[in-house]
Amino acid sequence: MAARRATSTPGLDLGALLADEQVGIVVCCGAGGVGKTTTAAALGLWAAEHGRKVVVLTIDPAKRLAQSLGLTELDNTPRPVAGAGAGGGSLDAMMLDMKRTFDEVVEQHSAPDKAAQILANPFYQAVSSSFAGTQEYMAMEKLGQLRAEADRTGRWDLVVVDTPPSRSALDFLDAPKRLGSFLDGRFIRLLTAPAKAGGRAGFKVFSVGVQVATSTMSRLLGGQLLQDVQTFVAALDTMFGGFRERADQTYALLKAEGTAFVVVATPERDALREASYFAGRLDEEGMPLAGLVVNRVQRVAAPSLSASRALAAAEQLADTTDSPTGATTEGLLRLHATLADTADRQQRQVARFTAGHPGIPLVEVPAEAQDIHDLEGLREVATALTAG
Repeated sequence: MAARRATSTPGLDLGALLADEQVGIVVCCGAGGVGKTTTAAALGLWAAEHGRKVVVLTIDPAKRLAQSLGLTELDNTPRPVAGAGAGGGSLDAMMLDMKRTFDEVVEQHSAPDKAAQILANPFYQAVSSSFAGTQEYMAMEKLGQLRAEADRTGRWDLVVVDTPPSRSALDFLDAPKRLGSFLDGRFIRLLTAPAKAGGRAGFKVFSVGVQVATSTMSRLLGGQLLQDVQTFVAALDTMFGGFRERADQTYALLKAEGTAFVVVATPERDALREASYFAGRLDEEGMPLAGLVVNRVQRVAAPSLSASRALAAAEQLADTTDSPTGATTEGLLRLHATLADTADRQQRQVARFTAGHPGIPLVEVPAEAQDIHDLEGLREVATALTAG
């Protein structure tokens, strides 16, 4: 008998959430590979076709998802999705380019000559492309930019965010704090010392304080490391406070009324454990959790036929008949037994989550028979998501 989730667990009504004009940001988060990007796109499509003006910010989507939106490419610029929207609604989609977003921040918050100096600096180019947490931080930056543009122009009234495919879903929330710690840390202070002190005294502070780090980065950036770092730090010195300030503003925006987090998982132990951690963290931070989406849930055509009964019937057929029809029926029964066993295991995993989080609303989305490759496929996913 398949385990059932607790009857006290409320259903997640995403249709009502998306239709609420007071909701301006929906953040889809969870472990990697659970269908966050498809969920975000489907929610954006549903909202657009119910009158909302939506922009979906995706993070490194599969090529087929861009194709399903009717776009030949997704980049750092929001592009309209043809055929999506009704009743005044519209849908734009974009893919985060973390390097370009970092460049935009520099260009927006520096004088033209200072910006050109920073962008050409080898140390900046390395940091903006590969520094740990850059993608998560720039996702936060882009969210802040989109929301500001929405408030300023009225172009959108709903921003749907697909968070980065991080090792941990918590990285999205931790990135601004980590970047702030980096900018405030001893390492940056030591890097700043030569530029501020000047001369041999400054060089001595630098060489003594960061000898190991210098050796490592020298291999990456070459012999001009010291000069590049000093130039970079001096140029960005006035921007450091801006990074922290915007991170704080976006963090506050995520906690504000009108923002809703949707945690996405699959009915597997690791994904649901990550969802549990994230739900706990959102609660600690006072951030608004709308509920949990459980993707790729196995369904069976005859739920009343258990795996054990189907397997027993298949064994009996194998012993009593060798006709082609009997062989086909036996094969179908064994397939059903396999699927029913998977469904039973998945429901047990979901039941464990709901037992630990009985108040979190939940919606289950059946596994798709094939990949999503067009708007119609996304509409099917959206229908399942908003079934309540």
